Amino acid sequence: MKRIWVDRDKCLGCKTCELQCAVDRGSVAKTLQEAIAEFPKPLARVGVFGPTGSAFPIQCRHCQDAPCIQTCPSGAMHREEDGLVMVDQDVCRGCWMCVMACPFGAIVPDPEAKVAIKCDACKDMEQPACVAACPTGALIYGDDTAYGQVLAKRRSRVALFARGDSGQVVSLEYTREGDEG
Repeated sequence: MKRIWVDRDKCLGCKTCELQCAVDRGSVAKTLQEAIAEFPKPLARVGVFGPTGSAFPIQCRHCQDAPCIQTCPSGAMHREEDGLVMVDQDVCRGCWMCVMACPFGAIVPDPEAKVAIKCDACKDMEQPACVAACPTGALIYGDDTAYGQVLAKRRSRVALFARGDSGQVVSLEYTREGDEG
């Protein structure tokens, strides 16, 4: 199953992913200029939290043992064959048990429609809207193998710190032998 992964070091907290998600997934007009005028305002299925420099985008992790599914009394929260955790808004009662149960805060109530909304990984799109919109490449869409390659590359770098003649700390970064960097 493909997932959306986050490279924390690249996230600036610009909320471009949040905006694009709201426009592509929650707006009738599908353009930012027209979505601003819509009522009710379109809601994003991803949220960016934290100050600039340590921000982190939060979207559904499609947990293996999803607490939202376990607590949903109506059965609106369910796992599909492809592994994605989805909400059937026609069945959702708006009790918000899933909102309270989600350990990541990735499910939000839609107060107008009185249903829960969450990331569906843009399952009908080639690439999720948030990933396509991220200007820094902080969001990565792929399977566990693709993300493992990103981690391996990052772990292959070694940083050395030394004090220069003036007493100032100097950082030098090296790539381990045999690894491409």
